[in-house]
Parts: sequence; structure tokens; C-alpha cells
Amino acid sequence: MAITESERIWMDGKMVDWADAKIHVLTHALHYGSGVFEGIRAYETPRGPAIFRLNDHIDRFFKSAKILLMDMPFSREELIAATKAVVVENKLKSCYLRPIAYLGYGEMGLNPLLSKTNVAIAAWPWGAYLGEEGLAKGIRVKISSWQRHDPNAIPPAAKCTGMYVNSSLAKIEAVKSGYDECILLSPQGTVSECTGENIFIVKGRRVITPPISAGALDGLTRDAIMVLAREHDFEVQEGTLLRSDLYLADEIFLTGTAAEVVPVASVDDREVGDGRPGSVTKELQAAYFDLVKGKSLTHPEWLDYVE
Repeated sequence: MAITESERIWMDGKMVDWADAKIHVLTHALHYGSGVFEGIRAYETPRGPAIFRLNDHIDRFFKSAKILLMDMPFSREELIAATKAVVVENKLKSCYLRPIAYLGYGEMGLNPLLSKTNVAIAAWPWGAYLGEEGLAKGIRVKISSWQRHDPNAIPPAAKCTGMYVNSSLAKIEAVKSGYDECILLSPQGTVSECTGENIFIVKGRRVITPPISAGALDGLTRDAIMVLAREHDFEVQEGTLLRSDLYLADEIFLTGTAAEVVPVASVDDREVGDGRPGSVTKELQAAYFDLVKGKSLTHPEWLDYVE
């Protein structure tokens, strides 16, 4: 999806004009992928813009930096305040937010320990990542020929910029093959996740998602859906899934900050259920949107109002 430009971006403690948010061509992260990031959404609510799980996102941001041994030059409190300020500065009612910490200009070579960490936070209006029709009717998915990377090669627990080449290659394959998204398998051949989303299957009243040990990101939307599913009296499990489990599932849906909660209509051209969003998926999708848009008061701790 194309970016709809907003006015200002926060960079290392200052608001700069969108067009002036630039880095040097010899920035370390540009050459070696040495950066970490978050994807966060703010939603329009009756009380004004609210950022979903802001504290949790910033906590994960710092955890990713720790895994990469990156020194963060700002505190959690400073980055939480800066994230809210970006929404206010750009007068956005709802938006997607992208905090990024990256090793900047000044050192070159594979040793990252001498490089300074820079931090930026951008925000812009962004609609449904996989399309409004996908949200409503479901998307077509295939198993990728690209494997999810081994955790002893690159740690999936870190939202590291460089590791997303793996996801990009898989996304290209899916789009060029006529699909909306794809599913990556772990080195052991089990279901891991999609290019930017966690995956769930439904069997009867059971809602099942692969464990983090399968290479899946510990998604915050994933966690929220697991909590909501239990509150709606579904049995929630983390379990190993094979690709044949996807073919035989009653329902499948994906979760992620960008994608939100998206039904899957087919996997490898095999219809999921009757090829339409199932009742469990629709119930959890509705509960999620009621929550993030301030219509439900079940988890007020997950909404940070910016004003």
C-alpha cells in the first residue's frame, strides 16, 4: 500500500518535516540491516485517538534492541511520549505508527558495536493492510517455498529490519503467483507464520496457533486475540501445526497490527470451510474492532489516549 504522507516525523528528539527525514547513504543499517522496529496502530474512538497497546509495543522495541546489543539513547517513557506527540503533531484521528531504531552513520564494517543508535517515529493514515475486501470476505493464501529462518541463524524474537528480507521474498512469491499472502514453514516443516502476521486455525470450539518456538513472532495482536477468545469461551491452544492441518481446518484467520484480524478463504487453492469467513473468526474480529475503537470497555489498559 502506498504511504499517504503526513507532515512531521520525530527524529532523535526533534520534529522534522516529512521531506527532511533523511539519513546518510553510509548509514550502517542500510548496508547490514542493523535496526529494530515496531508497527503500532492508533484508532479513532469516541474519546479521540487511542494507541493500541503502546506500552507493550515499546517494551518489545527495547527487547529487540537488547537481542541485537543496541544501546537505546532514549528511555521507554520518552519514546511513549514521542509516539503520542507524533499523532498530535500530525492531527491524525487514526494512523499507523512506525518507531525504528537503527545504527547510523559514522562506522562501517560488520562490527556494529561502535555505531551510534538513531531513533525515529513516523505516523501516517493507513487503511486495511490486506484490503477491505480481504477483511470482509477472506484472502487467498499459499505455502511459501521460502522457509522461515532458523532461530539459531537469526532470532525471530527480534523485530529486526534485516531479517524481513525473508518475509519480502515470500511476499513477492505470493503476489506474483496470484495470492494475497503466504505461510512460511519452520526448518522442521511445521507452520510458523505469514510474512507479517500470526496464523490461527479453528477446529470446532478450539482456536489453535503455532508456538513461538516454531519461529512465530510473539505478536501483540496474537496475544490479544488469545485473551479475547478465552473470554468468549473458546478453548485456546498453542500447538504444532502441519500444512495438512491448514487444509482440514474449519476456519483460518491471520492477526497482526497492520493486518488486524483477516479471514483466510483458501490455502493452496483448497477452500477453508465453505470458503467464507466462519462464525468464530467473525466473532473474534468484531470483538477486536470493538475493543480498539473504544466501543468495548473490557480492556481499557490496552488503549493509550493521546490527548
